[in-house]
Amino acid sequence: MAVREILRMGDPRLLQVSTEIQVHELGSLPELIEDMWDTMQATDGIGLAAPQIGVFRRLVVFGIEATPRYPEAPPIPPTVLINPRIDMLTQERSEGWEGCLSVPGMRGLVPRYDRIRYSGIDAQGLPISRDVEDFHARVVQHECDHLDGVLYPMRIEDMRNFGFEPELAAADAAFDEPPE
Repeated sequence: MAVREILRMGDPRLLQVSTEIQVHELGSLPELIEDMWDTMQATDGIGLAAPQIGVFRRLVVFGIEATPRYPEAPPIPPTVLINPRIDMLTQERSEGWEGCLSVPGMRGLVPRYDRIRYSGIDAQGLPISRDVEDFHARVVQHECDHLDGVLYPMRIEDMRNFGFEPELAAADAAFDEPPE
């Protein structure tokens, strides 16, 4: 359908809390959902939340087969998740590098829960509930944060682990060099 403009960090609208979608509204969502998939794919994303394109409703899409942005990431099934709920299945968290279509060109080391259960409904109103871990859990937590007006830099615990991708890669390569 259409590739939509993605709001970028600094736009105050990204800090809004999104509203729930009522079951009787599901019939009005197919075009929005298709636009979200088109936008995500056109920008090599692995997930997109409706607020990122200026629609402040509790709707996210995510899924990948393979992506150059995360070459080692396992596949995640294409998912439309409406009114998501996340339950932590463990208190254990791990740090991982994240980027965001709303924070282009930057990466940060973000702590996320290792295992979660997410639930909600799909585009047809059918219930979804999945127990996931690691990268899949990270993606869902990242996208659902957008629904509450949270961008990943707000979760970074040490701002020394946040920066532009080329500079971070150069710094990493410099640390990999053997001492003289």
